[in-house]
Amino acid sequence: MTAPQFLVIGHVCRDLHEGGHRLGGTAAYASFTAQRLGFRAAALTSSAETDLAYLLPGVDICNLPSSVTTTFQNMYSRGTRQQRLHAVASEIQPPDMPPDWLHTPVVLLGPIVHEIAPSFATAFQGSLVGINPQGWMRQWDARGRVSPVIWDGDALEGLAQVVVLGESDLKPGQRLEGWLEWVPVLLVTQSEQGALMRYGGDWYRVPAYSAQEVDPTGAGDVFAAAFLVRYHETGDPYASALFASCAAAVSVEGLGLEAIPSRRQVKARMEKHSGMEVVRLQPGELLEVL
Repeated sequence: MTAPQFLVIGHVCRDLHEGGHRLGGTAAYASFTAQRLGFRAAALTSSAETDLAYLLPGVDICNLPSSVTTTFQNMYSRGTRQQRLHAVASEIQPPDMPPDWLHTPVVLLGPIVHEIAPSFATAFQGSLVGINPQGWMRQWDARGRVSPVIWDGDALEGLAQVVVLGESDLKPGQRLEGWLEWVPVLLVTQSEQGALMRYGGDWYRVPAYSAQEVDPTGAGDVFAAAFLVRYHETGDPYASALFASCAAAVSVEGLGLEAIPSRRQVKARMEKHSGMEVVRLQPGELLEVL
């Protein structure tokens, strides 16, 4: 397989809803986002799905065999998501990687159920490596009820340049101040409030773009992929954060993968709201927004 420009590693999943299920998971949302933004995208995953090429058009897929597909039920109430895990697909190991994919310029590790180890990041030398650690920040009980656990990411020190997580991934009482101090760029998405970004020792507020929300599932994955795409192109975290925030906003205006925007759509939305800017928070102000 030829090396892609953007690679996502992790499980695709089935997101259950009243009428059946939709394809989900960081591997699906992030790889398709990169493809829609003009990158040659690929996903290394494991599932029982047989139609991923149809569901993720334009994305190169390496789908390791599994008897089941990781399956979640997502329930939203007042902006808060509760999850129940129904099935877990097979783990993904470094030897499963197509050799040519080791030279991918941009890589996103996107575990959703501990299916990959943090050490996976050591395989990519010279790549821009991003982490969406939500799968390492959750646990589930015998009934599949998902809850957060504290994870500090120390095993990834020096291996990742960007970490993107959702505020809801944090265990109640866990503080961001001092968390993942080693990460050059840390982004914490906050749904309709936008995101927080820590860069160069300072915290910044990334504004949210207006959107008519239909389905918020996967918005954080879209944000992560869009940020990495633009950061790879520009090296500018501020412009990349605005680009990511806009892409995520557009993505919630439809069901599942259907509303993930093209670059043209993101550009048009940003031009419509040209006054948006990333603002540095004053000392102590971070405590007011958490």
